[in-house]
Amino acid sequence: MTEIIGVRFKDVGKIYYFSPAGKKVKTGTKVIVETARGVECGEVVIPNRAIGEDKVVQPLKSIIRIATRDDLEALKRNKAKEEEIMKVFAQKIEAHKLEMKPIDVDYTFDGSKILFYFTAESRVDFRELVKDLASVYRTRIELRQIGVRDEAKMLGGLGICGRPFCCSAFLGEFQPVSIKMAKEQSLSLNPTKISGTCGRLMCCLKYEQDCYEELLAITPKIGALVETAEGKGIVEDTNLLTGIIHVKLDKNPQDAPSVIFKREDVKILKDGKIRINKEEIQALKNLED
Repeated sequence: MTEIIGVRFKDVGKIYYFSPAGKKVKTGTKVIVETARGVECGEVVIPNRAIGEDKVVQPLKSIIRIATRDDLEALKRNKAKEEEIMKVFAQKIEAHKLEMKPIDVDYTFDGSKILFYFTAESRVDFRELVKDLASVYRTRIELRQIGVRDEAKMLGGLGICGRPFCCSAFLGEFQPVSIKMAKEQSLSLNPTKISGTCGRLMCCLKYEQDCYEELLAITPKIGALVETAEGKGIVEDTNLLTGIIHVKLDKNPQDAPSVIFKREDVKILKDGKIRINKEEIQALKNLED
């Protein structure tokens, strides 16, 4: 077992493990650590805890120190600098006439590096922009092109549910979401109904997917051949949550209405399949990116 603390550098971001170096550190404490980007100040979100060796990427770096009052003052100054740097970033993009949108700026705690985040429709040749920014700030400059999901996470906003975006409120990392999930949850494959403000499938489709998969395993799908107390028939409609199934009985005339049964009262003889036609796949392809 290895003793760790979990540190986060963004309000809602990935949690990184560090060794507490023999110190007892409480949640909410600011600590100074060394990262791949340089010396950074992060917030402890997981206090001292022992975890298995297989869950730690070795070598595990130790914290440098618990942030002092001077460190916290320096952090405030850096935040103020980021606002000014962001304005210059936007001005430089306009001056170089580049098709890119400035999103965010990260000024490392020790001032050794500035990271600029942007979005663009395609690849952008920003070499001259980097040189220009380097001449202004005299430090290492890195530009990173991010996707629309990351843009939404950084900028924040309200979803169609009226609540703050999940990605900017509590999701540390994005989970894969697919059209197949929407189909299995019997949702309308209307892009405006199943996509978020970022234009991609809503992250919340993932939340109940495990439950839907369990229900799908015990519920006949549309088109399934089933045995009921009134004879064999074909499933015309289902409600996974209520367990109600509409069956078109073989013995009834074609124009006769389907008969309603409970899930547990039918036996699957040959299950159906959830299908997404090629037109739907093509139309919704960009929502999964």
